Formats: sequence, C-alpha cells, structure tokens
Amino acid sequence: MDEAMWAFGRTNGIISLMLLTISVVLGILVRSGRPLLVLPRFALAVVHRNIALLATVFLGLHVGALLLDSYAQLDLADTVVPFLGAYKPFWQGLGTVAVDLLLAVVLTSLLRRRVGPRVFRAVHWLTYALWPLAMFHAVGNGTDAAEKWFLLLAAGAGATVGAAVIWRLSAGFLESASLRRGAVQ
Repeated sequence: MDEAMWAFGRTNGIISLMLLTISVVLGILVRSGRPLLVLPRFALAVVHRNIALLATVFLGLHVGALLLDSYAQLDLADTVVPFLGAYKPFWQGLGTVAVDLLLAVVLTSLLRRRVGPRVFRAVHWLTYALWPLAMFHAVGNGTDAAEKWFLLLAAGAGATVGAAVIWRLSAGFLESASLRRGAVQ
C-alpha cells in the first residue's frame, strides 16, 4: 500500500506543478488582455481559473496521499506550518509555504467580490513567489528530481514561466486596462 500511495502522491505533485505552470502563464496572458489563438480574453480567464482550481485539486491529492503514506512521515501540522517535517524539512517547508500561498490565492479568488479588486490583485501577486517555491520543493524534495525526464520537464516549465515573466516585466507588455483606454503598442 505504501508504494502505491507514494507513487500516487508523487504523480499528483508533478501534475499539480505542471498545471500551476500553465496557470501562471495563462494568468499573465489574461492580464495582457490579448487573446490566445481563437480564445477571447474572457474565455482565457475562465480556462486560467479552471486550470488553477484543477491544480489545487491535484495538490490536495498530493498532500492527502503523502499524509497517508508512512514513508513520507508527514503529519497534519506539516501541511500548514513550514519547516517542521521529518524528511528534508527545508525542501518540504518550501512546499508548505507554497501550499499556504496557494490557499490564500484561492480563497481571495473565491471571495473576490467581497475582498475587492485591490486585495484580490495584491494577494494574486503571491503566485510569483508560489510558483518558484513549488518548483524548488519539487526539485529539492522530489524522489524523481534526479531523473532526466523530470529535469527536462522542470527546465521546460522554468523556461516557460521565465519567458512569460520577462514578457510581463518588459516595456512591450500592456495590461488590459491600458488596452481598454486605447494605449498604442
């Protein structure tokens, strides 16, 4: 049972990380106000939200499976309080911080109308810390971190997010509000 739970937990962690990667890139694209291929901005926002929620579900499966696995030595406190874990506490702690940040982003997203756009945006900026923390957790704590396929996957995800962030920070990036006001590219 433990080997199956360990494999289930690892697989869900990797899937969650890849979905988070897609979500971060789509979030940057949504903020730009530009369509993606044939998807208009509003549809892109829906896809971004749904992928982020799906990533959260897979993250829940990842954490839940590792809570049930005796090899992971994870307890409930480890899932919310960082750096307490018995197995590689620093790397596990980075994952815990990423989970805490993701919960904050998800909660403010679900309560967006109540917390207002300013709080929503401020908390959403945490994804720029969340994603690298999750990646460092996967590389530092993951069983597959030394495998060539995982390193290629991680490098590809890093390059994709890195390129999106560089574009986001560039002078050529116009936010959707600027586009709506008629800013010229």
